Amino acid sequence: MTSPRSLRSGFRALRPAAFGADPTGERLARIQRSPHFADGSFRNPTGVRPPLAGSKARFARMYFDKEQRLRRAPAGPVPVHPTTRADLAERPATGLRITWMGHSSVLAEIDGHRVLFDPVWGERCSPFAFAGPRRLHPVPLPLAALGPVDVVVISHDHYDHLDMPTIRRFAGTDTVFAVPLGVGAHLERWGVSSDRLRELDWQESTRIGGLTLTATPARHFCGRGLRNQQNTLWASWAVAGDTHRVFHSGDTGYFPGFLDIGAEHGPFDATMIQIGAYSDFWPDIHMTPEEGVRAHRDLQGGVAAAGVMLPIHWATFNLAPHPWAEPGEDTLGAAARIGARVASPAPGEPFEPGAAVPGTPWWRASSQRPAGDPTAPTTADGKVRDGELMPSMDDAQ
Repeated sequence: MTSPRSLRSGFRALRPAAFGADPTGERLARIQRSPHFADGSFRNPTGVRPPLAGSKARFARMYFDKEQRLRRAPAGPVPVHPTTRADLAERPATGLRITWMGHSSVLAEIDGHRVLFDPVWGERCSPFAFAGPRRLHPVPLPLAALGPVDVVVISHDHYDHLDMPTIRRFAGTDTVFAVPLGVGAHLERWGVSSDRLRELDWQESTRIGGLTLTATPARHFCGRGLRNQQNTLWASWAVAGDTHRVFHSGDTGYFPGFLDIGAEHGPFDATMIQIGAYSDFWPDIHMTPEEGVRAHRDLQGGVAAAGVMLPIHWATFNLAPHPWAEPGEDTLGAAARIGARVASPAPGEPFEPGAAVPGTPWWRASSQRPAGDPTAPTTADGKVRDGELMPSMDDAQ
């Protein structure tokens, strides 16, 4: 007779590698000791409202409607900046350079060290090569063209932030990985040795080279497999060098804890803030552009102009009902109202927060549809809205 342990081992062997691995042994024991873990799952710093009755069906009807799908995609090719390895090999004049690679993938060169946040070079953010959200623009440059990377930082284990093929490309290098508690189990299954993992709970820090990396709270959730057990942590990250400091939000809903993070680890020379994939269907786990700008201000101790905000988590994958260009447009508007400095680089375009930052709304040329296009949103007088693909969720409801 086959034992239950043998059956469990068999099921693990059949589990697709992209699903990762569940924490076991001392890793699981450490998770269970975490002050943020209770009743079998990690808990958010503030509560998350459950979906409204019938909201899943309403969302499915909206998400898969053909006309709505067209409005959530760019009308033309998305411009990608032609950055080369030679460009990135040249040291930043100010000591800090940021290159947004699309979605939440960002290369931050900080005081002589190179940190890559949430690298996703795959064609789809999915466990399957044949299904799932596909890229709306190509990666700006091959991974090999990045040059050496000192640290890869992962915010959480969702597929649009933790990409198995990309991680495997780093598995045979000297790169160190900083990840939230529990996420190391996935990386070990994919070939990353345990001695190159720095696995942190919220408010824990690690020193890698000349950088201090701290896992800070976020308001989100986790999971890669068919069963979401909430036993891997999600985090935002504060990274401090000898001179410069940066913040990466990962995925998060707005919460008052940004003020505490800013007070303890800021102010930041640059914040990389999630402003896309929001919806009224899940209001507490992703920020709207207005909330993202508010978070940036909180992180800067209430002085919005103290550092540069880079909007992330938009334009690369179609993950929510909002118009494709809306996050970029609304972020510029919200930032202007409070005097925040916002960088708007095209994917792959490097900039230095201590110098002039890109400010051209590059997405507008890709978001405008011909006036005769039935998917082109119009105003009450019938004119095509500039830079918008569909009404906002508030307007639609």
